[in-house]
Amino acid sequence: MKWEVVIGLETHAQLSTAAKIFSGASTAFGAAPNTQASAVDIALPGVLPVLNRGAVERAIRFGLAVGATISPRSVFARKNYFYPDLPKGYQISQYEIPVVQGGALTIATAEGEKVVRLTRAHLEEDAGKSLHEDFHGMTGIDLNRAGTPLLEIVSEPDMRSSDEAVAYAKQLHALVQWVGICDGNMQEGSFRCDANVSVRPAGTTELGTRCEIKNLNSFRFMQEAIDFEVRRQIELLEDGGRVVQETRLYDPDRHETRSMRSKEDAQDYRYFPDPDLPPLVIDRNWISRIEESMPELPAAMQARFAEQYLLYPEDCTALTVSRATALYFTRTMEELAKVPGVPYSSQGHDATNGKTVANWVINEIGALLNHHQTDIANAPISPQHLAELIAHTDRFKGTVSHKSAKEVLTAMWAGEGGPDAIIAAKGLAQISDTGAIEKIVADVLAANPAIVAEVNAGKEKAFNALVGKVMAASKGKANPAQVNAILKQKLS
Repeated sequence: MKWEVVIGLETHAQLSTAAKIFSGASTAFGAAPNTQASAVDIALPGVLPVLNRGAVERAIRFGLAVGATISPRSVFARKNYFYPDLPKGYQISQYEIPVVQGGALTIATAEGEKVVRLTRAHLEEDAGKSLHEDFHGMTGIDLNRAGTPLLEIVSEPDMRSSDEAVAYAKQLHALVQWVGICDGNMQEGSFRCDANVSVRPAGTTELGTRCEIKNLNSFRFMQEAIDFEVRRQIELLEDGGRVVQETRLYDPDRHETRSMRSKEDAQDYRYFPDPDLPPLVIDRNWISRIEESMPELPAAMQARFAEQYLLYPEDCTALTVSRATALYFTRTMEELAKVPGVPYSSQGHDATNGKTVANWVINEIGALLNHHQTDIANAPISPQHLAELIAHTDRFKGTVSHKSAKEVLTAMWAGEGGPDAIIAAKGLAQISDTGAIEKIVADVLAANPAIVAEVNAGKEKAFNALVGKVMAASKGKANPAQVNAILKQKLS
């Protein structure tokens, strides 16, 4: 039997506020256990929650970014369950009327673009953390995370493979950072996904029984967990068994999911409106003010780059993989335009300049980022220095060859200074003096009459051989374009 995979994701994005959602306690990561848990966070008798306005504003920013409806009135509810790291015995969340409703994300798949619908995004508080590894026969409870603001983003079950789920998660991860609502640090738990996975016979529309895989904090683990769970469910069904609705955890050491607990339904949590919090009212003026402060979104920026710089779609996508990358590219363009002698159109950035800078950012800077396993925000080469180096290449001044420019780039990364100082220190400047190159060409032609005869006989490879000999005679410093031009002139 052929099976169809059905996947929906629930993502918890920790909002980038300095204080918690219902108290003034700090949200900074890495503090000693229980040093950032206020009276509100640990649920001392008589305390009352006060909603953090910054958390609401970040939820609105997300809703605007995905084309969702911002609810003019939303309600906080108590989600009741008992667990050692939940001091109140309930979590303050949203249920019937979330702050963000609907919306969509467009992802790239092997078959082309696909729209993944969003069900909702709602505000809630995080629970504390149970520490099992540091205690023998006991569990420690750290309540520093209790009350940390979260935006839970729920997708429709629109994904049909682990590849699509990972593509969606990566797109969402980039977006929440782009609009400045979450730092996206998966190692610190700022961005965590739960995957709801089910299978059904191909061609049917009824959903199968789903299992939820909790707390996937890396894209690789997400892919491995979903693939294992799909195989497990298919094998179970084909052997005559049935899938039980449950919550499962992924064990990365054994590369398998395992049962954690039976899966609760909404009624099990006994949701009811929190009597300590009035309805959240968001007026149109508030939304408009936030809308005006929104950055240009990735899709709009990709379209602008394609039109303004005549870049290929894949280059536009690579340059907008993160806001930091996009800003690095645009700032390099701005710095290049300041370099004397660089062509710059009166209407805006020269399209050829854009293609040149895009190649350097995507390929050369990208290779260094991958090699050093870091992000472009941490790159030790400033846009100004990259622009100065690009201005020295054959496309512009012709001071250095492309090969030498890459050597300069590596030295810049190592902190050896700016491009001018490195070119001078390493003696990498090209010979661009026409008279000097003509003398080298004349010597090479005189020393290689046989190759000259082959060129005159129409053998193209022989011409390339002469170019190589001229470059070797100049120790690689002659300007290649000038070498070609002078050789053709002499041989004609």
